[in-house]
Amino acid sequence: CLMMSLTPSRGCLLDLPWEDILVPHILCHLPLQQLLSLQRVSKSFQSLIQLYLANMRCFDSSQIGPPIPRAAFVNLLKDNEVLQQLVLQNCSEWLTDRELLPVIGQNHHLHQIQLKGCAQLSRHALVAISLSCPNLRHLSLAHCEWVDSLSLRSLADHCKALEALDLTACRQLKDEAICYLAQKCGRLKSLSLAVNANVGDVAVEEVAKSCPELEHLDLTGCLRVKNDSIRVLAEYCPKLRSLKVKHCHNVAESSLSILRSRGVELDVEPPLQRALVLLQDVVGFAPFINLQI
Repeated sequence: CLMMSLTPSRGCLLDLPWEDILVPHILCHLPLQQLLSLQRVSKSFQSLIQLYLANMRCFDSSQIGPPIPRAAFVNLLKDNEVLQQLVLQNCSEWLTDRELLPVIGQNHHLHQIQLKGCAQLSRHALVAISLSCPNLRHLSLAHCEWVDSLSLRSLADHCKALEALDLTACRQLKDEAICYLAQKCGRLKSLSLAVNANVGDVAVEEVAKSCPELEHLDLTGCLRVKNDSIRVLAEYCPKLRSLKVKHCHNVAESSLSILRSRGVELDVEPPLQRALVLLQDVVGFAPFINLQI
């Protein structure tokens, strides 16, 4: 119905200025899947959509629906040099450096990149990002086990405006690499080091001392993190709003209570409340307890 209403025979939509009206004020409100369908209406619409794709500021592969084919990805972004946000999902089966590096190399205005689960890339992808995207502020590399200390150092050296970084399950990284990152990227507000058994107190303490703007920190499953670094975090990060320490078996309430008293959101319950929940699970009800006794 949409395509029928936009055909040239039904009106003069295509007579409107493409770059001044259609691209920035009309096409930007349509889902990417519909835009791709519009290419089949006529040659004029095909040219219009190609112009839109070349001037697109945000590309999110999940908007296309099912996993986007390799050839479609390459074709969609081949002429674009103005991307600001790149979100790649449902393409981990085929996305390699060969497809990604040309896109990164010609888009120097990117400030947000999402590569969660893109397991077939290599460290060269992160190096390319660091060299081509000096204004990068948000980067997700969750479950990208190819991230190593050398590529992370490159990121830290060249992308000092980083505010949010997700390194969940980047298991090659150790304390030394995280410390270097924290020293170079002092503007970090959100950092995830979750599911990394190599991260310990040394890294957390350096993050706390070097990143005073930190608001969100995820340490889920960091088994080497202990109470000492949590106390340092409480001392040096006054803006901290949330902390995740579930499955950090060496972190106790003695350190968490400092943050809890400041209203920091924690993903573990206080000992008494946790005990009541466990008791309710066992006996089916939570007994009344007079806390004034």
